[in-house]
Amino acid sequence: MLIVGGSRGIGLAVAEYYHTRVKNLVCVSRTPSKFGRWIEADVADNRGIDRACKPFENQPLDALLYLGGTWEKNAFTSDYAFANSSDEEIDRVIAVNSIAPIKFTRRLIPSLQKSPIRKVIFIGALGCFDNQASREVANTASKFGLRGAAQALQLELKHTEIGFTVINPGNIATPEVLDDIASGRFSEQVPIPLSDLITVIDCTLSLSPASYLPEISLAQIKY
Repeated sequence: MLIVGGSRGIGLAVAEYYHTRVKNLVCVSRTPSKFGRWIEADVADNRGIDRACKPFENQPLDALLYLGGTWEKNAFTSDYAFANSSDEEIDRVIAVNSIAPIKFTRRLIPSLQKSPIRKVIFIGALGCFDNQASREVANTASKFGLRGAAQALQLELKHTEIGFTVINPGNIATPEVLDDIASGRFSEQVPIPLSDLITVIDCTLSLSPASYLPEISLAQIKY
């Protein structure tokens, strides 16, 4: 299993869950991961993507879990302002959230085909649906693009029998989100337990090769 973004947030929690449940776990991130084999890589850079994929050359890969992501400064708060975003910030958000998952997939097709499981999971957002966009322009654009990419990949790679799933969650109860709620940066709310997201991922990966879940929305009751 390959987890992109396995050093913090959602990715760290998923890595902790799977590191005793899979034979070979590789986590890719810029900062060290506590679980599995860590590969240091910046996925906004082609060389970083190459480094992350290299261990799987001529090897089977059961699942690619692209759980990493980034967003603009002050995103999801009243302090966010699109006019203050630099070109570099916009480029990076779209590169990490939308372009890198496509590039990872292309490089890992042969490895995924060697496994009977053959699953790819991307993390989208509830704000990437028509007329439900959030204000963060680059992040929202990247998540819309990611959904489109997953649909196109499913069509283009139908012959490979790889199943692509996009999970669109609300706020997940990571330490970062809990801190934002406690500090008042986020409104008072009940975030989604990490265990709920892991249950959804586990369900997706446990499906037979005959089926896949194209898209799943995981919303908060109290928001």
